Amino acid sequence: MKVLFFTLSFLIILTNSQGNSSNFPNQTIDLGLVVSDIEKSLYFYKNVIGFQEKEGFKVAGKFPKLVGLTDGANLEIHVLKLGDEKTATKLKLMQVNAKKKTQILDQSYIHTVTGFSYLTIFVNDVEQVIKNAKKHGFKPHAQSPQILPPGLPQDVCLLMLKDPDGNFVEIVGPITEKLKTR
Repeated sequence: MKVLFFTLSFLIILTNSQGNSSNFPNQTIDLGLVVSDIEKSLYFYKNVIGFQEKEGFKVAGKFPKLVGLTDGANLEIHVLKLGDEKTATKLKLMQVNAKKKTQILDQSYIHTVTGFSYLTIFVNDVEQVIKNAKKHGFKPHAQSPQILPPGLPQDVCLLMLKDPDGNFVEIVGPITEKLKTR
């Protein structure tokens, strides 16, 4: 009887592991963003873009240094989400009070520094984001928004914004009324 039980258990485990060949139980990623002024950044991402702040967390003690996150500084992470779904994207903002001061890089274009260059956020109403941006003192970057180039969907536009630290934030969604009249 024990042999039968173990054989059945092994077959169930084998069947379940073969059914899920992906090593990714969640197909979204969380992105951590170190900022120079947490209040300004929270304001931008919540009031201009529309993220919702959820319960954050702290990483303190020896752990941040042991895993190479900081030089020993504690972390207080503010979690922002694009919705309430369990798998909604999370943007984790933190201002680190470390021994070595946070450096703000001048990112004139997406290719001027290495690393993550921009966030792309898909919205249902680009005009609402433009209104939010203007209301809160942010302007569209360069000559955006613009309709996507030929070969890409022509009923979609891209609005480029910069957050308080100069990081690019692409807003992609339906063409604005102003672009429809061009």
